[in-house]
Amino acid sequence: MTIQNNLSQVDISSNTSTQTFFNNYFKPTFVVSTNIDDAVIAFFEQITDTKAAARLIASAVIYTSLEQNIDPMSTIEKFSRLNKPELTSYLVMFLNLNRIGTSYLGINNNPTVSKYVARMILP
Repeated sequence: MTIQNNLSQVDISSNTSTQTFFNNYFKPTFVVSTNIDDAVIAFFEQITDTKAAARLIASAVIYTSLEQNIDPMSTIEKFSRLNKPELTSYLVMFLNLNRIGTSYLGINNNPTVSKYVARMILP
């Protein structure tokens, strides 16, 4: 039976170092100007409820942009063209660019249930 999920298969017989699994942990940090940092934080402050959330999302976007050799300001410029539901989806996919298969971010999917199926489920 095939199991459908977003996890990539890991070959445990190969001799790999633990750095493969913690690939972002040992990488050097990036430095950006305060203007870029402030602009990205300001963009996410308009969307989130708190400054702390905006700072965390902004740091993840800046890190992912620089890791992918993309200017963070061009990323924010493209994000600014999207409405909030689209931005959520694109942001998740963008942040998954740097993640390995065992730690992907996901989107909640709440499909509508047919009334015929719902009546067969006990409350």
